[in-house]
Amino acid sequence: MNTLRNRVQLIGNPGMEPEVKSLDNGNKMARFSLATNDYYKNAKGEKIEETQWHNVVAWGETVELIEKYVHKGKEVGLEGKLVTRQYEKAGEKKYITEVVINDILLLGGKS
Repeated sequence: MNTLRNRVQLIGNPGMEPEVKSLDNGNKMARFSLATNDYYKNAKGEKIEETQWHNVVAWGETVELIEKYVHKGKEVGLEGKLVTRQYEKAGEKKYITEVVINDILLLGGKS
């Protein structure tokens, strides 16, 4: 059961080209938003599409794959964990939840 703790699996489409940064210590990190869609029928029987946006962060070797192959709108599958952090902006505390990924699967086909 330990492998189920804080585990996230998502299939969706990046809403932007990944932002890749090289850090002073030589590491790389990538950041992008991922849209996942859910469909349901409302009380009138109309099909409704609901989109959720997820903040995604990757480190290390995963960044190399993202840099080469992940593009806006191209479907991907990913696995990682949820991480919540806080920061202060203009004296106000802000919170952000991100999916820190450790594995990515390219699903969008050739471009």
